[in-house]
Amino acid sequence: MRYSASAGLIRRLNRSAILDLVREQGPIARSAIGRQLNISLPTVMRIIDDLIEVELVKDCGDTEASGGRPRSLLEFNASASAVVGIDLGGTKMFGTVADLGGNVQEEVYVSWGEDGSNDNLKQLYHLIDRLLAAPRPAGQRIRGIGVGAPGITHYEEGIVSWAPSLKWRDLPLKRILTERYGLPVFVENDVNLAALGEYGFGAAKGAASLVCLAIGTGIGAGIVIDRKIYRGHKQSAGEIGYLPPDVSFLGRHYTGFGALESIASGSGVARRARKLLQELELPCQDDLSSEDVFNAARLGNGWATQVVAETVDYLSFAVAAISALIDPEVIVLGGGVARSADLLIPPMLKRLEGVVPSLPRLIQSTLGFRAAVMGAIMMVLDATTEHVSIERLS
Repeated sequence: MRYSASAGLIRRLNRSAILDLVREQGPIARSAIGRQLNISLPTVMRIIDDLIEVELVKDCGDTEASGGRPRSLLEFNASASAVVGIDLGGTKMFGTVADLGGNVQEEVYVSWGEDGSNDNLKQLYHLIDRLLAAPRPAGQRIRGIGVGAPGITHYEEGIVSWAPSLKWRDLPLKRILTERYGLPVFVENDVNLAALGEYGFGAAKGAASLVCLAIGTGIGAGIVIDRKIYRGHKQSAGEIGYLPPDVSFLGRHYTGFGALESIASGSGVARRARKLLQELELPCQDDLSSEDVFNAARLGNGWATQVVAETVDYLSFAVAAISALIDPEVIVLGGGVARSADLLIPPMLKRLEGVVPSLPRLIQSTLGFRAAVMGAIMMVLDATTEHVSIERLS
């Protein structure tokens, strides 16, 4: 969306910048805000008064140490509001109630069908009901609900276009949940939310540009540039699981999971390992997981070492493509497979030396399975405050 430099836009920019500064650097004085942002003190005071009224900012009781009249310091009022964050994983749902500072007050982790229901939507209702019923600090209000769905979503309309693991097509999830709960609801791709979580609270906090490469049941990439999610023309930016690793994957029709995730996701790693064990006529358990494969590689088992080395190659190809096309500051490895980042990142960096002009920092997620629900906090906060930003100057 393009904005003209109207008075309304300038007010929104100033308000967003002031709220960001208090959130990131508080406790801070009004005069320091004005100096850092080059905004007049009367403007700062008007905006601060508004932010205090809506309980986003509060006086923290301390005063500015200077030779002049004592002035109270301000801080982000994180505990006044909470966000319900939901990550609709391929096999499990994870939900939290957390305040705006990312402090988790309640969390629930359940498998699909655990309540005996085969209706995914009803199971989601049950999870949200549990979270809303959880005890909260007196006076704290729910600011909104943020949902991460494992598939292609349309953010503005809140429609889940296609989520293979949930068998949802064109589901108007935002409308359904808004009508049921009467709260602001925002629906986003789960990996996009994870990337936003890493930006706001995790390994890539404050990065100008980042990509979260989530490797679990499938493979996806969330792209955040100047705090905003990049979704692409048809809302499918980051669907890197469909990247063909080589020419042998061309000329096929992928109706569910894509070419790359069929071999390099958690399920893809396990599938290749079972096939190799059968070829080698070695014992193979039916429920062999990618975690089992990585653990076997740590023990020096040759078959597992081979599978992990191939996985390194496939994922290096994906990182090279991301680096060459987007040139992000940081790439964060997330998802279940990233728990074995110690076996992936060092050899990937070695394989990529000299391959691309500029290799970003490649790091493991610090949020783990909480990345998407932390992203829900950022999404709800920005949407409900009409946050706007401008491109950073390098």
